[in-house]
Amino acid sequence: MKRKNYPLHIAIIMDGNGRWAKKKGKSRVLGHKEGVKAVYRSVKFALINNIKVLTLYAFSNENWLRSPLEVSNLMILFEEILKKDSLILNKYNIKLKILGNKKKLNSTLQNQIKISESLTSENNGLRLNIAINYGGRQDILSGLKKIMHQILSRKLNLNDIKEDSFASFLSTKNLPPVDLLIRTGGNIRISNFLLWEIAYSELYFTKVFWPDFDQVSFSDAINQFKLRKRNFGK
Repeated sequence: MKRKNYPLHIAIIMDGNGRWAKKKGKSRVLGHKEGVKAVYRSVKFALINNIKVLTLYAFSNENWLRSPLEVSNLMILFEEILKKDSLILNKYNIKLKILGNKKKLNSTLQNQIKISESLTSENNGLRLNIAINYGGRQDILSGLKKIMHQILSRKLNLNDIKEDSFASFLSTKNLPPVDLLIRTGGNIRISNFLLWEIAYSELYFTKVFWPDFDQVSFSDAINQFKLRKRNFGK
């Protein structure tokens, strides 16, 4: 059933794991593990509320600048989650896609991504996208390079490039535009996330750290979205 003024595609910048851990005198690794619980809650909320697409920002291109130990622990955590939860995703008809440049990830994680995506590829329920080693600028640049290659090989004409056709060269191809972008943790910035896709998104910022983001927090964001009038430049 189509619901008036309800977001079809929600994207979340999951910020605040480290500060949550510091505030409690715990390690950043534990903060990330608590953040995983918030991911489960958000996916459950999306299923219950019939949200069609949920895109989560897990690791940016710039996050490689963090300490080697933290990065290593995050990669291990990503792999463990994918290995453990792929069958559960399949059970609930969730289609998983990993956005971002996978070539920089270790081979074991790359292989697990292929397995998880393949296992859920035929599902037609919630579309769950996890951005790992992703950057909006980098994705647009990558799309532009693909287009130039097509033009130089005479498979594409410059005049054929429109907004819709350009979007098909991005890692988010076949996804609807983002209706609502949520950022947790109190920072009010986009951080190079889905720059093309959020052109007319509603933005919602909350001070709640990601590990504390729950069904009530998610409902608050949805309720704020429903109060807004979207004109799309009209």
